[in-house]
Amino acid sequence: MASANSINDKDAQLLENFSNVYQQILDEIHKVIIGQDEIINQLLISLFSRGHCLIVGVPGLAKTLLINTLADVLDLRFSRIQFTPDLMPSDITGTEIIEEDHSSGKKSFRFVRGPIFANIVLADEINRTPPKTQSALLEAMQEHKVTAAGENMPLDEPFFVLATQNPIEQEGTYPLPEAQLDRFMFNLWIDYPSFEEEITIVKSTTSDYKPTLNKVMNAEEIIQYQDVLRKVTVADNVIEYAVRLVNMTRPAHPKAPAYIKEWVNWGAGPRASQYLILGAKTRAALSGRFTPSIEDVRACAVPVLRHRIVTNFNAEAEGVTSLDIVNRLFEELD
Repeated sequence: MASANSINDKDAQLLENFSNVYQQILDEIHKVIIGQDEIINQLLISLFSRGHCLIVGVPGLAKTLLINTLADVLDLRFSRIQFTPDLMPSDITGTEIIEEDHSSGKKSFRFVRGPIFANIVLADEINRTPPKTQSALLEAMQEHKVTAAGENMPLDEPFFVLATQNPIEQEGTYPLPEAQLDRFMFNLWIDYPSFEEEITIVKSTTSDYKPTLNKVMNAEEIIQYQDVLRKVTVADNVIEYAVRLVNMTRPAHPKAPAYIKEWVNWGAGPRASQYLILGAKTRAALSGRFTPSIEDVRACAVPVLRHRIVTNFNAEAEGVTSLDIVNRLFEELD
């Protein structure tokens, strides 16, 4: 078995309680959000794994409402940044202003914190802003701190970024480079609700019903769970499966299938293997299990690999997507 730190009795108690807490979180979120179970599950996996999410979906699918509701239920500070072409890095991180002391007449600089100083940050339409401003957010995601006025200012933990992209309108956008996309643990695609779900949505949103949300956790408890999940042991064969899956996405790898060499320019890096295992640990714990299986790795593979496999012109010409490639790799490894 591959293991990091050993789990003590307190950690074991936390893990035993995790699936119950997860169900309470779901119950509260579903007072507001109809359906979207898989998306909620993947958001929580990312949060407890200390990852970040890139969410792709057309307007009007309640992305902002879902994330705001999640922040309410987890008792976390929520901040929304609408990305626009004229947004500056200081609009995200904060800026220095000059203040005058009325009693002494002396002037001094004071740093005013930007919206990045929150626990859950929604970066709405991140591809609408230039690369310089995108980088300010992505640096904070990676380092969990902001550098301003020559000082390093740590961000409050837990720190969770959810960036959204609109898949329809691409005019006037600045697509995220692959190296920056790699900073997101998951790439989630939100689909339209089913017919029955949409009926329920219309009924609840066109009435005067206002649900009361109960807070299930707080920041300190979330950090405790994040810490204990790192200690969960993983069998060597599960880690080997995750690494084999990631290795096979790389065209230069000797064991890569012929279709990978034909359709893929660049495969996933080691960060994908790390996120597959972290995601598998969290998914297993949410289901009430103490150690992850290969099935947990497979469940995390699409959101982890979707934005890390860079397809070429041949794939585009044949209508092959990164999702198709991941599904074929599953068959290869069965």
